[in-house]
Amino acid sequence: MGVKIFTVSFMLTSILFFILYMPTRLTMPISSFRPVMKYFNVSKTSKAYPVSFAYLISASKGDAVKLKRLVKALYHPGNYYLIHMDYGAPESEHRDVAEFVAGDPVFGDVGNVWVVGKRNLVTYRGPTMLATTLHAMAMLLRTCQWDWFINLSASDYPLVTQDDLIQAFSELPSNINFVQHSSRLGWKLNKRGRPVIIDPGLYLENKSEIWWVIKQRSLPTSFKLYTGSAWTMLSRSFAEYCIVGWENLPRTMLLYYTNFVSSPEGYFQSVICNSEEYKNTTVNHDLHYITWDVPPKQHPRSLGLRDYRKMVLSSRPFARKFKKNDAVLDKIDRELLKRHRGQFSFGGWCSGGSGSRGCSDLRTENFGVLSPGPGRRRLRNLLSKLLSARFSHKLQCR
Repeated sequence: MGVKIFTVSFMLTSILFFILYMPTRLTMPISSFRPVMKYFNVSKTSKAYPVSFAYLISASKGDAVKLKRLVKALYHPGNYYLIHMDYGAPESEHRDVAEFVAGDPVFGDVGNVWVVGKRNLVTYRGPTMLATTLHAMAMLLRTCQWDWFINLSASDYPLVTQDDLIQAFSELPSNINFVQHSSRLGWKLNKRGRPVIIDPGLYLENKSEIWWVIKQRSLPTSFKLYTGSAWTMLSRSFAEYCIVGWENLPRTMLLYYTNFVSSPEGYFQSVICNSEEYKNTTVNHDLHYITWDVPPKQHPRSLGLRDYRKMVLSSRPFARKFKKNDAVLDKIDRELLKRHRGQFSFGGWCSGGSGSRGCSDLRTENFGVLSPGPGRRRLRNLLSKLLSARFSHKLQCR
């Protein structure tokens, strides 16, 4: 009898402990992800602005100056920014960027800019860049509320203000994914689809080139391969699908692309285009202005003043790649972003609505105010064209 009473008491105590303990565990902060400053008031932001964006900004050795300029140009209190300096950058650069974020009074007041503390080793032709992107998506999904995830590098730069971007995207369905994709792999079938590679960055502390396995593999028959741009804008719903994976497709694709050359240029394309739920949410565009080298067009050419007019006429919100402090960046700041040297891009949150005044501090009374400029009209025209019935059949996965 005593044994039965003890057993029943133990079971009741365990159930009570489970009920009380589990919510505590589920709300504990992420151990490997510490914001430089305090956490942002998520509920305040989600109500203040119609949509918000979560940015991953990746950088490597020698990128600190470009990175800091980009963060200032991209910043908006309604968005979220996660900075990753890969393991190839010296500790001094990583510390410099962390001090830049921690020392800015606006970043400190709002608390929506973070620097990844435990850096990843990234081999850009291997899967480690993809692993870093998925890692960032998981952290941002857990930490804050947002509508679209955007991955950029320190060599990117915006061509519209964040007020322009927020206003233009507030008119779109929130399930749209901007993923440039193609099922016509051409030479990539033999150069990327069949070879098997091993990335030592997955298990070594020192960076080294990928290893090529002598024997090649057959092309998959249970799913179709797609290729495209590594730069995407993903909806929160699709990002959750990639991380949580309530069906096995994202995990199957991840295992396959672990041994695939340049996996960031195929993983998200193949996942979304093989998914019955998401394949009709794609827009075949990466929202970047890029000019490429001669065929096979694998390396973007550095942009300069001679490219400025074409960049503007493209109506795209981002461009790449740029050299450090190139003169064209000053022109973009001056004419497109209304940004003064060392300050933020023009926005209703800090400017009081006057484009001639510098945007250097957060004005509490303007929190939630949007002051879009001509960039919003250009971007809106581009989005309308991309989503119009005339073009939509060309933009879905086929």
